[in-house]
Amino acid sequence: MKDFLVLLYYHYTKIDDPEAFRERHHLFCIELNLRGRIIVSREGLNGTVSGLRADCEKYMEALKADPRFLGIEFKVDEHDSQAFAKLHVRLKDEIVNSGLKHIDPTVRTGKYIEPEEFKKLKDDPDVVILDVRSNYEHNLGKFKNAVTLDIGHFREFPRKIRELERFKDKMIITYCTGGVKCEKASAFLLENGFKDVYQLHGGIIKYGMETEGEDFEGKCYVFDNRIAVDINKVNPVVISRCIICGELCDRMINCANPECNRHAPVCEPCAEKMEGACSEACKAHPQKRPYNGKGIYPKKLNGYNPLKGWKRRHTL
Repeated sequence: MKDFLVLLYYHYTKIDDPEAFRERHHLFCIELNLRGRIIVSREGLNGTVSGLRADCEKYMEALKADPRFLGIEFKVDEHDSQAFAKLHVRLKDEIVNSGLKHIDPTVRTGKYIEPEEFKKLKDDPDVVILDVRSNYEHNLGKFKNAVTLDIGHFREFPRKIRELERFKDKMIITYCTGGVKCEKASAFLLENGFKDVYQLHGGIIKYGMETEGEDFEGKCYVFDNRIAVDINKVNPVVISRCIICGELCDRMINCANPECNRHAPVCEPCAEKMEGACSEACKAHPQKRPYNGKGIYPKKLNGYNPLKGWKRRHTL
């Protein structure tokens, strides 16, 4: 049993005063010494946090006890240390940037399919498995035979609706990392006349936890210091390729040039040759960091203060 936990979660719910909620929630996370990224909006809450096991358990208990978050689910993973260097609790218009602000998943969204049922359906030729994540995510790992989209960010998803017209008469199951993108993606498909739309409940992470990840090819990109996690314990394969030499490789690094900082697969020989850079230009960059053999560079805290951004300290 490891000392730290990483929690991945989201919940669509009405938050009447998101700014006040953000302030209280920020303080609560500081009290628990949690680190991570949390987004607060009028439409709900979305986050990934890490901390000591006992502190994470207190956090989960507190959210589950709040009537606004009835039914919230946490994807929980063990870790050796804090998965984040800092705590950010931000107020935004949406809990995931989709550009679909008019869609309310609490009113209408694709029906949930649990991981075990998804496992049975994913190879059916009449079922379309749709990855709604960005290129850098599905290039690292995806479900076998999944339909992927050429997008750099989830907000580009609505522009791809015409490409999906050919699947309008089929059963579609959307999936993403933890499920939050699918809530609006599946609702948008329904809004545009797709009739038989579902979503993988809990996303790739929950599928891996409950089914050992069978037929998920490659690794799953995550938005913390781990960068990529193993999902498939049954029939794992590598699908990503080193961006330098083109050989199969799922070893993810950050480019040593801090102004680039690109996350990309680079094999060990190429990483040594390129000194941790993703291109010759980055290798020659005057601010390039010394390659540390791992390609993951601890963030400089630069006087990091977890209270930064907490505005209501005298009234809460």
